[in-house]
Amino acid sequence: MVSGDDQSNSRILKISEALELASQNGLDLVEVSPNQDPPVCRLLDYGKFKYDISKREKKNKSKTVQSQREVRLRPGTSKHDIQLKVKKIRDLLDSGSKVRIAVMLRGRELAHPEVAMKVLRNVAEGVKDIAKLDKAPANEGRNISLVVSPGLPPGTLKKNEKATK
Repeated sequence: MVSGDDQSNSRILKISEALELASQNGLDLVEVSPNQDPPVCRLLDYGKFKYDISKREKKNKSKTVQSQREVRLRPGTSKHDIQLKVKKIRDLLDSGSKVRIAVMLRGRELAHPEVAMKVLRNVAEGVKDIAKLDKAPANEGRNISLVVSPGLPPGTLKKNEKATK
């Protein structure tokens, strides 16, 4: 079966007739569905077809890119500063980004990773209602970090804030 660009004038042709028709129109004969009986082919400009597919894929890829942001803390960070960081993390999660929360350890702080874990637990408690844990807290050299991703669709928090005002 051969169809043209508009797909309305479909008809069954022999291979030789279809190739001749394609060459008369300056188009290519492209097999679309080889597993059907009879196989389905289209008359089209193959170069333009590939170009359109790559454009469509590039457009779709740009929409699905999800960024990963990082928020850094220290073991001695005060409770108020942690609350501010939690607010920032909530904003980042609401915008659709994954967030890597890292606690940096230096010097003697390396001997007490439990303090860093306590800071991470406090941050995780602050965002547990809108985030899901992607990567559990892990020691990465001088940093201990975890990764959270949005648990709600982007913009949900801002919509809820507007509704309550």
